[in-house]
Amino acid sequence: MVRVGSVELRYTEHALNMMGQREIPPEWVERVLESPSLQLPNPKDTEVERFFGRIPEFGNRALRVAVNTRTTPWRVVTVFFDRAAGGL
Repeated sequence: MVRVGSVELRYTEHALNMMGQREIPPEWVERVLESPSLQLPNPKDTEVERFFGRIPEFGNRALRVAVNTRTTPWRVVTVFFDRAAGGL
């Protein structure tokens, strides 16, 4: 378990697999969660919020982090670079 600000955080197995496949370090995920450029509800799942942030170390691409914020600790559901979020 990890603490980001005042929130405890846990990664799902799926999120860890995606981070490994996509070479996304936990530090990037935690940075986006600590200081998101944009935070939106997930229209398909009311328990999940989407956090977005730019990653300068990866060509300034937008990282999307989907998190179940209704659980304690929060659960990171999935993580990916979102080409559709180019206008952040």
